Amino acid sequence: MIYTVGEMAKRLGVAPSTLRYYDQEGLLPFVERSSGGIRVFKDSDYEWLQVIGCLKKTGMQLKDIKSFIEMAMQGDETIEPRLALIVKQKESVKAQIAELEETLCTLEFKEWYYETAKENGSTAVPRNMALDELPEQFRKVRLKLRGE
Repeated sequence: MIYTVGEMAKRLGVAPSTLRYYDQEGLLPFVERSSGGIRVFKDSDYEWLQVIGCLKKTGMQLKDIKSFIEMAMQGDETIEPRLALIVKQKESVKAQIAELEETLCTLEFKEWYYETAKENGSTAVPRNMALDELPEQFRKVRLKLRGE
């Protein structure tokens, strides 16, 4: 099946301008054009576009995504560097996840802190609690927030 920029953008859940921008940046060498110069997307392009979207969500720079696509277009002789790039990005995502989990834990602590303060009418109550009075999951967070 053949798709216009708008149709493929809708299918991907992105703005058509996103696909045009990707094309301008050289990320879509696999996309064909009609005799009138209009981009023509095929079903096989969908997977490529999903991979581009995935890599972009990981924080990979467009120049690196372009390099990945160029290597893929070269064929099997670039399997090893493509794999290395994916492994490196996967490690970056794992680090981001760990950082976000730590951030979430801090937010959960602050939520508990303010719920406790609200129940008691003062922030002095949770602030002055001894470490062993805190819910166990928040002890490390409090120590970290206090620089201990």
